[in-house]
Amino acid sequence: MNLRNMAGRILALGLRPIRTNAAFFVSMYALGVVVEWLTLVRAPGIRLYGNLYLELFLDLYVVCVVLTLLPEGIRRWVRRLLYGVLYAVAVVDVYCFWKFGSTLTPTMLLLVGETNSREAGEFLRQYLSPEVVFSPVGSVLLLAALHAVGAWKQKWIRAKAEPFFDRLSPGLGLLVIGLFVWSCFSSYANKKATAKIYANRNIGDVEHTLTEPGHAVFYTPLYRLVFSIYANSLAAKQIARLIKTSENIEVDGCSFRSPHIVLIIGESYGKHHSQQYGYFMPTTPRQTAREKTGLLVKFSDVVSPYNLTSFVFKNVFSMHVIGQRGEWCDYPLFTEVFRKAGYHVSFLTNQFLPKAKEAVYDFSGGFFLNNPKLSAEQFDTRNTELHRFDEGLLEDYDRLKGRLGKHNLTIFHLIGQHVGYKLRFPRDRAKFSAADYEKRRPELTARQRKMLSYYDNACLYNDSVVDEICRRFEKEDAVVIYMPDHGEECYEGTRGIVCRNHSAVVDYDLAKYEFEIPFWIYCTHTYAVRHPEIYHEIIQARNRRLMTDALPHMLLYLAGISAPAYHEEYNILSPDYNELRPRILKSSADYDKLRKEAGNE
Repeated sequence: MNLRNMAGRILALGLRPIRTNAAFFVSMYALGVVVEWLTLVRAPGIRLYGNLYLELFLDLYVVCVVLTLLPEGIRRWVRRLLYGVLYAVAVVDVYCFWKFGSTLTPTMLLLVGETNSREAGEFLRQYLSPEVVFSPVGSVLLLAALHAVGAWKQKWIRAKAEPFFDRLSPGLGLLVIGLFVWSCFSSYANKKATAKIYANRNIGDVEHTLTEPGHAVFYTPLYRLVFSIYANSLAAKQIARLIKTSENIEVDGCSFRSPHIVLIIGESYGKHHSQQYGYFMPTTPRQTAREKTGLLVKFSDVVSPYNLTSFVFKNVFSMHVIGQRGEWCDYPLFTEVFRKAGYHVSFLTNQFLPKAKEAVYDFSGGFFLNNPKLSAEQFDTRNTELHRFDEGLLEDYDRLKGRLGKHNLTIFHLIGQHVGYKLRFPRDRAKFSAADYEKRRPELTARQRKMLSYYDNACLYNDSVVDEICRRFEKEDAVVIYMPDHGEECYEGTRGIVCRNHSAVVDYDLAKYEFEIPFWIYCTHTYAVRHPEIYHEIIQARNRRLMTDALPHMLLYLAGISAPAYHEEYNILSPDYNELRPRILKSSADYDKLRKEAGNE
């Protein structure tokens, strides 16, 4: 055998996996490409995964190599199994995108898991109709039909193709080997990022990993399904721990010191865009007016523990305080303690209702609120739909008000200033325009000033919603607490950042703009008169250091709840409050040390 023939045989080996599984490779490659085009969101800035064609080639080639190593009889059945799974998952993925605007997500899988047989039957009758054939799903079904025809004509196709492969196998083998090497290099980063995702221990770490630049892209329906199963399995572990904890909650007594406690949780609001804290634009005229009455007490030094909503929610709802042993899910949720103590607990959210088109961030933040068992343990009353604007929650409250009890904890969770800012306020409520910033922010471009105006208009609209919530309680014996989940950047200083920078390294500028938040407590006139000691404690505490993971301990104090989970040292209104507790941001950086090093102490 001469060297040329030997080289030809070696190169032909590169083609062998595809040649042995030609129908599988061609049909599944076509399926992968078609599905990604069918589920490509037609929105600005959204693009097809750049490495789709090469990485799909790599994945299918590796599968074909494995199939080639199997005995022919086994290989045939394994291929059939793969056909069934891949076509079925593709149909479901495209169907979900067509009907619900979302491909497979952890939340969608969770919703399916919570569907009973009756609901499933109603769903199938409602959505499985002849129009499905003429929908994007029909493209997948057509591809499957063409595949079936090809299988029927398999002998004829093979007879025509074999001479072609025999004649060109060395050249095709060289092409395949070249593509394989190229695809290995081009796909390495995504494969490494995918491995990093699956190395995480909990759903919060998964979410944080997905905020990093160059995070994993699940570019096929099967990968999206596997990730959804994985995310749900991680969430289920924490749910199990929370349920176990909820079964052992103890309440020693409750004086119902505050008949009505209202907690307003805002979204993406840094104190540096609040008029109350010295911002140059009048973004909080109503809150500022209430502050001037003396009944709204502004706190000067408050930070959030994280700059991600889901992380904040877990740490704020749990009685666990950062620095204690264990994790947040090993401690009771303050809402459960309130219910066990006898309070009627209402939760009105404009973000954390389970929905098919939900990113992993919302899934991570809301799974412990939306789990049926835990929801029943925490809440007596909930809203059932999301709204375009936060004032919809006011209407929800007005409808649900009749169900309230004698002693109430009411939580409003706003969408606030969540990106995109332009969508967070009605157009007819806009007050600021790009021109208003030309003198104060001349270094910004016209486009940047426009974005800044959107954010400040969202802050102004938020001010009106928060004020309307206060109005609904100002005749009551009520105390209202306002805190956003975390801060937000909108071209602060010279940073040029919009939204948040999820860097693992927290420096002072990051801490200042993304963790410092507005925080205040509003006492109605009736409350201040009937509870003068608490009102004065609030005034005395306004300049104390606080990180919001300790908030539940203050809430239990306001309610007069005596329980093993409560600790005086974490209650900012208590004379025993530990103001020197380290405020650790993102479990890594001491905020007060950063501030001192920056000369801002």
